[in-house]
Amino acid sequence: MTESTPHRVLLIDDDGVFSAVLARALTARGFSVHVANDGARALALVREHAPESAVLDLKLGSESGLALIPELLAVSPDLHILLLTGYASIATAVEAIKRGAHDYLAKPVDADQVAQALLGTDGDDSDAAPTLHTPALKRLEWEHIQRVLTECEGNISEAARRLGLHRRTLQRKLAKRPVRESGM
Repeated sequence: MTESTPHRVLLIDDDGVFSAVLARALTARGFSVHVANDGARALALVREHAPESAVLDLKLGSESGLALIPELLAVSPDLHILLLTGYASIATAVEAIKRGAHDYLAKPVDADQVAQALLGTDGDDSDAAPTLHTPALKRLEWEHIQRVLTECEGNISEAARRLGLHRRTLQRKLAKRPVRESGM
């Protein structure tokens, strides 16, 4: 990325606020950013602007970011795809890589992490192994518990039942602080 030719990025996310903030932050770091809020708009922008990279959210409203990966690559085979998700799992990461994503980050992420992942994919070694930035298993467990608890509107007994845990075990897990992510 040079002053005269900024790295072209397509940001594909249905969260307008997140998209605007990340686009502004990446632009401030020297990227040329276009934003799409759905798959159809993303495909049109890939054809129109030929971005070098795409930052793709796993969930695009009722659409799946995973399903969009091969479609994007069909239009632009050299497109480097960074998948973002708030629902990180090893299975999702593996599936994303199988479909052609080059990198994977679990939300929440900051613009520096995204920029680093984008710049790490534009080297000359096109056969480089994909990078998985997944949180630790304990962090995934904590986030899953929080998601289920939210779905149960804070009802500990219902959340414990859905998680297959005894209520007291769930309460002990909730009493602990969230696991901090290292290396990110």
